[in-house]
Amino acid sequence: MGKKLDFKVQVREKTGSKPAGLVRSEARIPAIVYGHKEEPVAVSLDSHDFAEAVHHGQRLLDIQIKSRKQKVIIKDLQYDYLGKEIIHADLMRVSATERVKVDVPIELKGIAKGTHEGGIVEEHLDHMEIECKVTEIPDRIVIRVTDLGVADSIHARDIELPEGVKLITDPDALVAACHVVAAAKTAEEAEAPAAPEVIGEAEKQEEEAEEESK
Repeated sequence: MGKKLDFKVQVREKTGSKPAGLVRSEARIPAIVYGHKEEPVAVSLDSHDFAEAVHHGQRLLDIQIKSRKQKVIIKDLQYDYLGKEIIHADLMRVSATERVKVDVPIELKGIAKGTHEGGIVEEHLDHMEIECKVTEIPDRIVIRVTDLGVADSIHARDIELPEGVKLITDPDALVAACHVVAAAKTAEEAEAPAAPEVIGEAEKQEEEAEEESK
């Protein structure tokens, strides 16, 4: 797990699409802080620093709202239509002792032995949901695929999780598999007409004999 980060936030007095757009024009990300039976608070964070934290798998943040420090986890993110820029964040208040359910990215490591047999590794799941103490959220779940041969697969239930971490994702969910890609026909082969049937000389003489006997 990465180190806990301290973030300075600014309280937003106005909410809605237009005020949020103005916040983004100032290189900040609009966000909402909620949870623990307290009133939600609209805030904004520095775009660059927050994006860097997300990129490095950071989930737990310390923020200060009106002189009060609070622990929050990044519960949800909204991206632009290209899926690149974060345009909004949901931050949930937590305590250092509670357990939470979070999505953690999956990272495949190593070269599968099946690739030496003509196979390729296909990743079917890039995140998985887990439950753990808020102070022990892993940056990512690393899966070694070195022993993955052709026709082998890895399911969520096969992943060894850190101590104290519980799997929430469906245990039968397919995470990665190694398989051989069937050779695709070329366009010429796909469009080529079927070859006409060739009649051998013996068959031709037999047909002529049958015609003469009629």
